[in-house]
Amino acid sequence: MTPKPRLATIWLAGCSGCHMSFLDLDERLIELAALADLVYSPIIDVKEFPENVDVTLVEGAVTNADNVEMLKKARVRSKMLVAFGDCAVTGNVTALRNPLGDPKAVLERAYTDPADLHRKIPCELPVVPPLLPRATPIHQVVQVDFFLPGCPPSADLIFYAVTELVAGRTPDLAGKYHFG
Repeated sequence: MTPKPRLATIWLAGCSGCHMSFLDLDERLIELAALADLVYSPIIDVKEFPENVDVTLVEGAVTNADNVEMLKKARVRSKMLVAFGDCAVTGNVTALRNPLGDPKAVLERAYTDPADLHRKIPCELPVVPPLLPRATPIHQVVQVDFFLPGCPPSADLIFYAVTELVAGRTPDLAGKYHFG
């Protein structure tokens, strides 16, 4: 008996909308489970990204050191890496911080009370991984094998693309998606 393909999903810097659309597969999640084993995802309780993953969907842009580390690990351990949603494909909403310049200024603006602007916050807050100078789409950090656009991609598009990918085929997305 041939083992089922191994599927993973990763959530980097994004809103989780792509994973919410993945969950919108509803009863098709059972069909997908018959075709592939979900071996890593924020929707299951697995702590370490596994070896020998066939298809990995990556949601979100790359914005911090932890994102880079996870993305590089997934690239090495995955046969096919998919930019999952517009943030992963283009940077999208996550990259809106880029024109604001230094991420330290963004942190100070977001986490400092306007009445207390004289207090400075270090860019390396204990709860925030070190931020990169710019938020970037994932293909600027690692090789991407397939792009699945949408903000978020629809459940129908996700189901189509994932079932094609785990079957070893390249999905034809012509006319099936839009950005935003």
